Amino acid sequence: AVHEGQVVSAQELTVLLQPLFTQSSRNLVLFLQDRLSIDDFTYFSESYGNKNPFQNQVNKLLINLLQEILQTSPSSLVLPAVDSKATRYLLSALQESGDWKLTNVTNLNVSQLEVDASSPNLLVVQLQPLASDLKEISTLEAIAENDKIIGRVTMDLQEQGINFSVIYTAVRPSRISRRTGVVSELRRQLMAAEEEDSLSYPPLNVTTGNVSCILFYASNFSLKASSSVLIDLTNATFLAENVDVSASECSDSNTTLSLKYTKPVNGINSLEIRFLMTSKFYEVSARKWFTLDSVEIVQDGDKFAKFNVYGISAPAEYSFHCQLVGTSNRYPARLVPSDDEAKNWDIFISELQIQGFSVVNNQFSYASDCTGFFTSGIWMGLVTSIILLWILTYGIHMIMQLTTNSRFDDPKGPALSVPQTE
Repeated sequence: AVHEGQVVSAQELTVLLQPLFTQSSRNLVLFLQDRLSIDDFTYFSESYGNKNPFQNQVNKLLINLLQEILQTSPSSLVLPAVDSKATRYLLSALQESGDWKLTNVTNLNVSQLEVDASSPNLLVVQLQPLASDLKEISTLEAIAENDKIIGRVTMDLQEQGINFSVIYTAVRPSRISRRTGVVSELRRQLMAAEEEDSLSYPPLNVTTGNVSCILFYASNFSLKASSSVLIDLTNATFLAENVDVSASECSDSNTTLSLKYTKPVNGINSLEIRFLMTSKFYEVSARKWFTLDSVEIVQDGDKFAKFNVYGISAPAEYSFHCQLVGTSNRYPARLVPSDDEAKNWDIFISELQIQGFSVVNNQFSYASDCTGFFTSGIWMGLVTSIILLWILTYGIHMIMQLTTNSRFDDPKGPALSVPQTE
């Protein structure tokens, strides 16, 4: 049993999962999402009534358990949680725990899912990323779609008569706790700063000889083909490093980051993604700037898709960072399809940081962020302040123009007569 507010470490999680490794039926399904927190289950299940996104049996059991714990608790409760660093390496820990037959379910076509129950099976289902930091209703829709995927997979396994256990987790939390030291202090703290874990893995490093020339990092790097096939490349690019970067090119003026993947999902034999960057000198600013001009996708060596890039530039000696980059028109840095083939692809990159020039000591330089200093909120505040200041200035000016009469009537004396000549 774990107590209130306890954050389970990686070693403690391994101990808690031991019964899964020793039971007679060793079939394990890992549903892996990019972001998830315990608060998501209680918040979305209660706030949207009939639009509750959690409808499959796994999530219903979890929600009922959480509600039972909350109702029986005599005081305010901080639920136990698992350390995000432990969940990031959960897949590696599971693979090391036994001789599993690993099956990656990334195309979400569970109707063709075949499981041999005679040997231990580890099914890894990559769920759709919650790429909707800007709108809460979009997050609700993404969670609802993932709920359907979980329901289809579990129902298919049940129909095959296979006994299995389920783990539903994510790489990182979707809601950052505002409490520090929750184990020792459970009360709320005003003005608590939000703290997020540091990078769990180093950036992708492309070298020419012994010199680094390109650095690339993303917390989530995903593509969707034909609006149905999800391709999550995060693990293959940064953790497992199952990516070929030998075709990348570096120079003082042009740099190309080439990422080649072999069979990333069923139905695609090869996939290459190119990031084309240039560095030019601009006389207006009297310095060099680098820009990410385009992104290209080559599928199976013949299908070519090109995207024009808007909003990604920085001084040549800097790196570039943006929280959301992709094909959605809601993202601050956009990838716009330039041909018909590109319209069949959706790209989502979160926490992108890239540097193609002036890499020093294998580390990112100072990052130029895609959110400028003068955001829309700042501009609205400045315009409103200028209007109010103009009204105040005009009012003071009118008051200063007021004058009084030089002579006044005396009600007890004769009427004041003012000649027309005065």
